[in-house]
Amino acid sequence: MLAAAWDHRTMSYGGTDPQSEAAKFGTDAFYASLGRAFVTMCAVIPFLFLVEAIDQGIGAGQLDMAGGIIPHRLDGLDGVLFSPFLHSGWDHLYGNAVPLILVGTFALAGGGRRFIWSTFVIMLVSGLGVWFVGDPNSVVVGASGVIFGYLGMLVARGLVERSWWNLGVSAFIGLLYWYQLYNILPTDQPISWQGHLLGLLGGVLAAVLFRRKRPKRALTPTPTATTFTDI
Repeated sequence: MLAAAWDHRTMSYGGTDPQSEAAKFGTDAFYASLGRAFVTMCAVIPFLFLVEAIDQGIGAGQLDMAGGIIPHRLDGLDGVLFSPFLHSGWDHLYGNAVPLILVGTFALAGGGRRFIWSTFVIMLVSGLGVWFVGDPNSVVVGASGVIFGYLGMLVARGLVERSWWNLGVSAFIGLLYWYQLYNILPTDQPISWQGHLLGLLGGVLAAVLFRRKRPKRALTPTPTATTFTDI
């Protein structure tokens, strides 16, 4: 009878990491994660429409005034948390709905926990930045800062995690919405370019803070000793 003694330090047990599998393009776990993310983001949009319907019902703009960011004013600081859920009208909401589903799906597919933390960082960087540098005579509302944040996060994630998939997604979205990228530059239009630019930077920061470490290559078990037993 032949018995082999193995070095326990080189052996690996257990199955594959589910998060690693979900991050691999083409795997069943990847497509399942993408599908769940898409359904989740589609469920967020009706909530935004409900909020806008309530705002229109009680008097257009009242919720915006109560929950929007009012730069330099303490009573407008709570808008950092509430403003992404508010919009200045149906056209504003329609313009943000489809891009939010698109970039939100790819951002969420990278993992639920880091999606939540990344969204929080994007909201803080964009919202607080607008509160500090925005026009004090304005009320800033809308999810566009978060949308630009997700776009920046996908680009940066592709670089810091060496993920061609994320870079490809960012390029695809950029081709679809390239005409919107000028909104990160100063303009005379009633658009918070500061929120867009700072949201983009917040997404880059989130990608660095919550980057996924590359898995170490598993070592192939090698025999360290062989013993022979007579039978």
